[in-house]
Formats: sequence, C-alpha cells, structure tokens
Amino acid sequence: MIRSLQHKTLDAIKWEMIGRLGKLFIDLLFSTTRIEFEEFQVARQFFESRKVIVVFWHSRILLISYLFKGENVVALVSRSKDGEIIARIIERQGHEAVRGSTSKGGLRALATLIKKLKEDGRAAVIIPDGPQGPRFKVQPGVITLARKSGLPILPITYSARKMKVFASWDRFILPRPFTRCRVIFGRPLSVPKDSDRQSDERYRQRLEDEMCRITNRVDRSFGHVIS
Repeated sequence: MIRSLQHKTLDAIKWEMIGRLGKLFIDLLFSTTRIEFEEFQVARQFFESRKVIVVFWHSRILLISYLFKGENVVALVSRSKDGEIIARIIERQGHEAVRGSTSKGGLRALATLIKKLKEDGRAAVIIPDGPQGPRFKVQPGVITLARKSGLPILPITYSARKMKVFASWDRFILPRPFTRCRVIFGRPLSVPKDSDRQSDERYRQRLEDEMCRITNRVDRSFGHVIS
C-alpha cells in the first residue's frame, strides 16, 4: 500500500514537472522569435466571438499553443502517452483538455466537448490527424463536432525560416531560437446540421485540402517542402 502511494505521488510529481517545464520551454523559445501573421482579418471575427473550432496539424502544435495561451480554450487530446504530455502542457497554458480521440473514446469525448462548448461559450481546438496519423489526413470527428455544435471550423498553420523537422510520423517541426515564424489562417468551413454521411465526407475532404494548401504555402514561403 505504501509503495503504491509513493509510486502514485512520484508519478504525479513527474507529470506536474513535465507540464511546467514544457510550458517554460515553449515560452522561452518563442520569446526569441519574430512572428508574422497572414490572413488574420479572415479569422478576427471568429476569435472575438469565440464561437469557433480551431484546427491544425499535429506537427504544428508548438507555436499555436503558445499563441492561444491564457485563452481558456477546450481541446480534444488523445489518451496516448504523447497526448498526456500535450494535455499537461496545455493545462499549464490555461486550457482544458478533454481526453479522447476520433479512434479511442471518441464518441464520449465529442459529447463532452459539445456540452462544454454550448454551456461555456469557449472556443475548441482539434488536431484532426492525431494522435497517430496518418499525417495531413483529417479524421471525421471534427466534422461531426462542427455539425452537432453548429460552430465553424477555422484552419491555422505555421512554419519557420530555420527549423528542425523530426523523422516522426507527423514530421514534427521545431523552430530554431531567434528565427522568423509565419502564421497563416485558412478559409472557415461550416457544416450544416442536416449534413448526411456523404456530405460529411465532402466537407472532410474540403477541410483536408484547405489545411494542406495553407501548410504547403507557408512551408514553401521559407523554401521548405514537407510531404
């Protein structure tokens, strides 16, 4: 019993430190960078109203989580080990993590997310190619969320002039300190409440195409090609 309690205590301390150190690292990194924005006028009204579902690829989480810190958004985060790390960091950034994904615990997580959006009037954040890919492929859960909540989907992405691209499934990017980053917003997408399965698939494909378009555009603006 005592060993079990000690193990739980050490585990709790470990995850607390991961959250704190992760946030500190992100804050320090992006405090050194110069951040530019494109197409923000398209997105401004959605951020001011907070009635929006923000989506971005798994590989682009660092800067976007930094930009949204303190905004108290509610984010769908997977139950994987990587998801636990993400959840701990974003909670330190002032957000709420709803645990689940489009593949594991998805229906219950989406139901919880919809309830919170309707009750609290907060923006939502979804990573539609997480937690394990395939990369740059939108999973259908975000379309279901948009249809049931009535909120528009707003794609966002970023790239950096100097960065490391990891050989991970998502090709995760890590901007170098003191580099220049560019954030770009995509076209908003609304899903009607009466959308059927075939229509949902068309909206899913439209969202995927738009997310790939803006990601390719911002990468190529710095001379990068990430497939």
